[in-house]
Amino acid sequence: MKKFNIRKVLDGLKEVSSSAPSVQVGPQENHLIQETLQSDHFQLCKTVRHGFPYQPSAMAFDPVQKILAIGTQSGALRLFGRPGVECYCQHESGAAVIQLQFLINEGALVSALADDTVHLWNLRQKRPAILHSLKFNRERITYCHLPFQSKWLYIGTERGNIHLVNVESFMLSGYVIMWNKAIELSSKAHPGPVVHISDNPMDEGKLIIGFESGIVVLWDLKSKKADYRYTYDEAIHSVAWHHEGKQFICSHSDGTLTIWNIRGQGKPIQTITPHGKQPKDGKKPEPCKPILKVEYKTTRIGDPFIILSGGLSYDTVGRRPCLTVMHGKSTAVLEMDYPIVDFLTLCETPYPNDFQEPYAVVVLLEKDLVVIDLAQNGYPIFENPYPLTIHESPVTCCEYFADCPVDLIPALYSVGSRQKRQGYSKKEWPISGGNWGQGTQSYPEIIITGHADGTVKFWDASAIMLQVLYKLKTAKVFDRNRSKEDKGNADVSDEDPFAIQIMAWCPESRMLCVAGVSANVIIYRFSKLEVTTEVVQLLEVRMQYELNDMESPDGGGGGGEQTAALPTPGASPQTSGPPSHPSTSSNNSDGGNMPCLKVRSTPLKQSPGYQVDLVVQLVWVSGEPPQPITSLALNSSCGLVVFGNSNGLAVVDYIQKTVVLNLGTVELYGSNDPYQRQPRSPRKTRQPSGGLCDINEGSATSEDRCKSPTSDHRDNSFSRSRSSSVTSIDKEAREAISSFHFCETFARKGDSTLTQCLYVGTSLGTVLALALTLPPAGEQRQLQPVIISPTGMLVRLKGSIMRMAVLDSTGSQLPPTFESWYEPNISADGEEREKVRKRRPVSVSPSTSQDLNESQYAVVCSEKQAKVIALPSQNCIYKHSITETSFILRADVVQMSQGMCVACFCANGHIMTLSLPGLRPLMDVNYLPLTDMRIARTFCFTNLGQAMYLCSPTEVQRITYSQDTCENLQEMLGELFTPVETPEAPNRGFFKGLFGGGAQSLDREELFGEIASGKASRSLAQHIPGPGGIEGMKGAASGVVGDLARARIALDERGQKLGELEERTAGMMASADSFSKHAHEMMLKCKDKKWYQF
Repeated sequence: MKKFNIRKVLDGLKEVSSSAPSVQVGPQENHLIQETLQSDHFQLCKTVRHGFPYQPSAMAFDPVQKILAIGTQSGALRLFGRPGVECYCQHESGAAVIQLQFLINEGALVSALADDTVHLWNLRQKRPAILHSLKFNRERITYCHLPFQSKWLYIGTERGNIHLVNVESFMLSGYVIMWNKAIELSSKAHPGPVVHISDNPMDEGKLIIGFESGIVVLWDLKSKKADYRYTYDEAIHSVAWHHEGKQFICSHSDGTLTIWNIRGQGKPIQTITPHGKQPKDGKKPEPCKPILKVEYKTTRIGDPFIILSGGLSYDTVGRRPCLTVMHGKSTAVLEMDYPIVDFLTLCETPYPNDFQEPYAVVVLLEKDLVVIDLAQNGYPIFENPYPLTIHESPVTCCEYFADCPVDLIPALYSVGSRQKRQGYSKKEWPISGGNWGQGTQSYPEIIITGHADGTVKFWDASAIMLQVLYKLKTAKVFDRNRSKEDKGNADVSDEDPFAIQIMAWCPESRMLCVAGVSANVIIYRFSKLEVTTEVVQLLEVRMQYELNDMESPDGGGGGGEQTAALPTPGASPQTSGPPSHPSTSSNNSDGGNMPCLKVRSTPLKQSPGYQVDLVVQLVWVSGEPPQPITSLALNSSCGLVVFGNSNGLAVVDYIQKTVVLNLGTVELYGSNDPYQRQPRSPRKTRQPSGGLCDINEGSATSEDRCKSPTSDHRDNSFSRSRSSSVTSIDKEAREAISSFHFCETFARKGDSTLTQCLYVGTSLGTVLALALTLPPAGEQRQLQPVIISPTGMLVRLKGSIMRMAVLDSTGSQLPPTFESWYEPNISADGEEREKVRKRRPVSVSPSTSQDLNESQYAVVCSEKQAKVIALPSQNCIYKHSITETSFILRADVVQMSQGMCVACFCANGHIMTLSLPGLRPLMDVNYLPLTDMRIARTFCFTNLGQAMYLCSPTEVQRITYSQDTCENLQEMLGELFTPVETPEAPNRGFFKGLFGGGAQSLDREELFGEIASGKASRSLAQHIPGPGGIEGMKGAASGVVGDLARARIALDERGQKLGELEERTAGMMASADSFSKHAHEMMLKCKDKKWYQF
């Protein structure tokens, strides 16, 4: 947010704002509206987080529960089940997640972090919580392994040692595998960190340990010694077993794979370089990039799959990252859009000693999640049902609408479903665990995101889900191949010339208007029919800030303010005439009239959905690029779009495709200008009152239309405390248009009838009103001009105006009038169209309630304060100073189920609500300690206590400030854990049972328990009980599962307390022992002494 230095000076002069919580000011008229909202209707809490996990670092999958977990570099944990079931948790430390391991079908997850902590998460509750944590003090964690159905977690470290942790009690075992014992004399040097641990699928008593340097050790857990060692002269990245436990495969840093027999000591039985060119003379193939991970998966029928990431040859510069699938003789190289973080092969069985039967591969990329179908030819990908494409192009702005018309989501969905890509796998999405919540909240919610590449996406956000409905590409309107000489004229936004800056949407009429960074405004209508537009209709508008107006022949300046440009002879008028011949005016000899982007001149085929109706472009004026658009609004019942920047504002009639008004900010003040200026000389063609009666195509010449309505010379001593050298600071003090509000209200003080009005808010805290006179509906609306007359200043506040609204006499919001949606492309049989055209715009306000003397209230909120003004008397009846030291980034007037309020988000991270019309503070929560530009740009409130913002470049965080929603949230959230039977273990078969073979089991408890292995060193790691103990279980899954989990945790906690008690008792006994010893010694010493010898 730009903060102008001059603000402080101006603020002091404007008015002394009251810092009392809320003041009633002005004449004490009868404003006794019963306010229904109370502070106990508000509570702030996060609801859900959607989108792609930002900077992912680890991944795990539970093959029985069918739940996917992703960890990130900032310590976040995202869990995904079936579409619509997702969950977000956060490790408090914020350290990167280096590895995740599910306790398969147990409803629990182990996470290992870069700060050498290991955590156990309980997933049997809707909001997962940590049950236990363990912090290693002396060693750094590099790899973890938890065998299926085991409660002992192996933890490998940077020093090359392996420790064991009991996942139930989270206590370390005394059993340690030391690196020197593992390698003994096989290597003179330290073998490096542990990069892999896994047990032999057929013999749990044998553990394979991979060290980074290239040594692999097969360790016998019972005899506590190494059975075999395998050395290779290239660093190891990963190891994978064949399910029969007789072979394993290693991936190396030179792009090779080595396959070993467990009994074959010296050499690998096979060495493969999947992407290496094979030289003819039998030499080694040239080295390739490292293979970062390999998986070896078997099938009952046919060849095993070897799946790997990395390993491309070094000469493939610019080649995209690849996943390679080797199956028998065929090798498929699947190119990815982003670097691969990790991948997992999904198999039919959770048992490592059975045929794996792989059916899909989940590939986690830096900015995407891809699931590949292994069972279909050509390995097609599954269509991803999660809303992970929010960041496809960076989000530049958002709007959020709760309680939309019910037919909107189906309408958007039906046009959006035609945009789907083809060629996806026919199968069901394989990540299908969990259950949906039982939410009763049923109103439709829509989120709209604008993006840097000019796309606009509509999302269905109802009932805490998120699903993309429809995608609109606004860049299609423009020519993309900009020639070199045009480039010089391009605006600063060269890298993203189509980026969306502001969006205005009318849900009832479905009209959409977007403002882009290249100073363009595009107006869209919604249609269910396809249409080909021969010529895109275009208006060009000149808006200019006149610096040298003192010398200008017309005196067209406004005290360092903005004026509509004075055209040089030969320059085009400010709108390029009838739009049928597009943009001829921009090819002027003076070259000063260029728009930043060129609208396409070829016919445009427009699919069903949003279709462009009109493009408005601001053009360069006298070598200056147009100023960015700072505010935008549209009203469908008036047929008007209005936009403003730091030069002024323009009103466009999109029905007649004309510019109705183009004014510098200062000219809006008319005769009510708050600044002392020299007397004005009336113009021949104008009424001196400044009422801009018919500025439109038909009535004024272009020369006239561009001049300021009242000419006023500069006077350097006016009360805005400008210094005498105005030009040095007037860039700072430009009065930009910051907000608009269309309403049906009393245009002037003391009016008795309602008029369509446009309220204009400026960056210096002024609210000005414009009265709109519209021709009657039907044919007249096509032909007669819209007349706009400024009616002066309504109120002034400290700071830039953020939001305006109008309430009726009962304190309910009066929404702007709208026209209901109709199909714009119906066949041209006149009667149909006439019927449609003659529909009266819907006015929501019942005019009968306007018989009270104070019939309406205008609510105005600026960066610093809020005021409520009674209409038509225009007395300020309430004001409240919201913040002294900070400023507001977003304010909205919202409808809660109990009444209206103002919701504000402040730059210091506070979220506040104020009652209406009394402006009583109802809630103030310090929500975000630090806000960055992305949050400031994307934060928005909507009705019924909902709000959202982008918490990372790829994720939307939704929050609620409604007590009702907070209370119902537990029901609305999905369940991650569902009770599922674990599949049966593979059958050993008669002969294997008779002659040995088959899976060997191991009593790990006997081996690693305290009795056999003793206690671990206390200083090695400290145990931290998690917050998700009994309290966390309150929301746990009901029924037997929840009771069991609760009982288990209660036992754990009891065991822990008993353990502590035991230690304390032992300590007390020891001290009692030593006390009795000392007492005995004293007694012996003193036995024979007489009392006088002491």
